[in-house]
Amino acid sequence: MRLVPLAGRTEDAIQHALLSHGWEGDLSRTTSAGLESLAFHLTHVEPQALQSLVSAGARLGIDVITGDDWALLAGPRARVSALARPMTCPEPLRELAMALGHALPGEDPLLWQTGAGPVALDRPVIMGILNLTPDSFSDGGRHTGVEPALTRADLLIAGGAAILDVGGESTRPGAVPVEEEEELARVIPVLQAVAARFPETILSIDTTKSSVARAAIDAGATVVNDVSGLRLDPAMGEVVARRQAGLVLMHSRGGAGHLATEEGEGYPGGVLAAVLRELGEAIERARRAGVPAERIVVDPGLGFGKSTEHALELLRGVRALRELGRPILIGPSRKRFLGELTGRPVAERDIATAAACALGWMGGARIFRVHEPGLVRDALAVAASVCPR
Repeated sequence: MRLVPLAGRTEDAIQHALLSHGWEGDLSRTTSAGLESLAFHLTHVEPQALQSLVSAGARLGIDVITGDDWALLAGPRARVSALARPMTCPEPLRELAMALGHALPGEDPLLWQTGAGPVALDRPVIMGILNLTPDSFSDGGRHTGVEPALTRADLLIAGGAAILDVGGESTRPGAVPVEEEEELARVIPVLQAVAARFPETILSIDTTKSSVARAAIDAGATVVNDVSGLRLDPAMGEVVARRQAGLVLMHSRGGAGHLATEEGEGYPGGVLAAVLRELGEAIERARRAGVPAERIVVDPGLGFGKSTEHALELLRGVRALRELGRPILIGPSRKRFLGELTGRPVAERDIATAAACALGWMGGARIFRVHEPGLVRDALAVAASVCPR
């Protein structure tokens, strides 16, 4: 007899073991998913509910730790799911059961629909940043103009970028908002030139203005990356819906020129809970505008009104964002929190960026917005091999 411990995420190791015994891919995946380990932190819990939870946890084989008005519960997904049944659970646990039902992650999306067709998410997808602003925090002024932008696009694609995110307005702290005419003048000629030279590459427009998004789609963009999550321009969702573009909804607070300041750092209930709630509201705005769910990606907005501690909480909690049911994009590239953790200046944070992206993949992120794809591509290749989808 030989006993071999299973390493890494238990559900991944179990799926590999089932496949080795001839189980089919879908069956092995769904079976192992039922054993995924989940944990939840509950606060403001009534005493009667706490007592009932302890009893239910013992009956179902779920670990429960309680305090005066809080609880932690953890266990395999299949067992936690048994608690998320309002019609069969004890009366004191009805509210908890409904909340668990909403919080349990669904099947991870396999595809993201864009205006250029579906993007497969079984492997990491890199979105390369093409800044056309003179005042971007990382590379402002270096790629403005068509020829420098084309040269930069070529390097990003060679480094592994499948998507190019073109932006004409900086969101760095203290940035001055750009008028529509100026933003259009910066991005439209470049989008047209890049679309002509690299027709197989998906182009994204990074803007909060519906008029810019509309013109950018006409110029070749097939994704809209709205860092305001449809908060700043009510017409943006309708433009995306009518043009059948892909949509990235990023979490942020505040208005133009203040998206990346520390003014939005107030998260008394925890940053992860706030991001989940507010991204859910953004998805609802998109739905009301007519954007189908399969066209939406969510981004927790690392560095946007968030401290280093907040960024770390979000990286640790990426898996919780799966509750939203949409693919997850993260953009840690060269952000302030990486500088605070490493002591490196902006230009020397690409290794830290690659590490953050690898951790993000292992948590469930599938799309990675970065300045330098090369290091990130290699880090993600290792992470995806150790922790396949």
